[in-house]
Amino acid sequence: MTIEELNAFCKDTFIDHLGIELLEYGDDFVVARMPVDRKKIQPMGILHGGASLALAETAASVGSYLLVDPEKYTVRGLQVSGNHVSPVSKGHVYARAEIIHKGSMTHIWDVKIVSDEQKPVSLVRVTMAVVETAKLRK
Repeated sequence: MTIEELNAFCKDTFIDHLGIELLEYGDDFVVARMPVDRKKIQPMGILHGGASLALAETAASVGSYLLVDPEKYTVRGLQVSGNHVSPVSKGHVYARAEIIHKGSMTHIWDVKIVSDEQKPVSLVRVTMAVVETAKLRK
């Protein structure tokens, strides 16, 4: 799939609602960006950690989706854990997900989220489950 097709695939979903845009991908990585705006900040005026985790899981999910045959498998977020290391209150954040384990039943991704200035915002580990679509039909 092209980046344009992936972004169109995400239209009218939670991903689109958050303003997440996929920018690039390769065999072992995905890059996405999300605007930091009023919809994604906490009352103290900084990016909500849950929004960062949603961005990280999105990048990892897209990466896993691109690694499986969608006719035979689907992917599901199994676990997301992050450390929020510095606040951001405006601009964009960028997530770069890199796969560190590609098993037959799980994929594990390290996701680094940075600000426009390339300052680390969050460091996230995402585990994706790889599920046979036939098992979902039963």
